[in-house]
Amino acid sequence: MVPVEYYLLLSSALFCIGLFGVLTRRNALYFLMSVELMLNAANINFIAFSFQWGNLTGQTFALFTIALAAAEVAVGIGIILVLYRNFGDIDVMDAAAMRW
Repeated sequence: MVPVEYYLLLSSALFCIGLFGVLTRRNALYFLMSVELMLNAANINFIAFSFQWGNLTGQTFALFTIALAAAEVAVGIGIILVLYRNFGDIDVMDAAAMRW
């Protein structure tokens, strides 16, 4: 049996990689992939604690998070297509510059 601490270490590493990607990347596709990494890190936490406590609540929340991630990707790809159509590039800083 694998201890829960290993799952937490894996989850924190995935979350840190995703956070680094969100904070440093300018490409919208990398941004979406980084957000997905952070959501997967949360899912690992949900399932690890669900397994530790012996109930299915964490696994249920993980399924809802997976469904939320699928909806987020669908909306995100639509936004990326609009960015590419309007600016010719998927750099998120171009769209952020329009606010000013």
